[in-house]
Amino acid sequence: MNTRRTTFLALCLAAVFTACKKEREVTVPLVNVDITVNLNLPEYNALQVVGGWAYLIGGSEGIVVYRKSMDEFSALDRHCTYQSAEQCKVTVDDSHVMARDTMCCQSAFLLMDGSVVQGPASIGLKQYHTTFNGAVLRIFN
Repeated sequence: MNTRRTTFLALCLAAVFTACKKEREVTVPLVNVDITVNLNLPEYNALQVVGGWAYLIGGSEGIVVYRKSMDEFSALDRHCTYQSAEQCKVTVDDSHVMARDTMCCQSAFLLMDGSVVQGPASIGLKQYHTTFNGAVLRIFN
């Protein structure tokens, strides 16, 4: 009987700690996104090379677009996923391969796919779908 109580108590504590963590990490608000970007325009010169990136207006806190290869792009919402109610916004750091927020959510994410590089965030940045026809990039959800 004592073992059952100990097991029950352990499960209850695990549930409480898990619930607390979920309260701190809320999902990024759902915002309709359907943006087209003509990469031939001068303001998008950085996106013409692999490894280039640019900020766009849209999403919850803006979007960062990263060119992964000649045909592939990553489009990520800049809204940090840790304590998302705080509306922390990530910016591309000096490495040009990570987006981070050092003032608010204290987390870093890879531009390649939005995955967490440094916590406390444990959920990657929200990704949007992309299509590319050689000149025009479409970003949508």
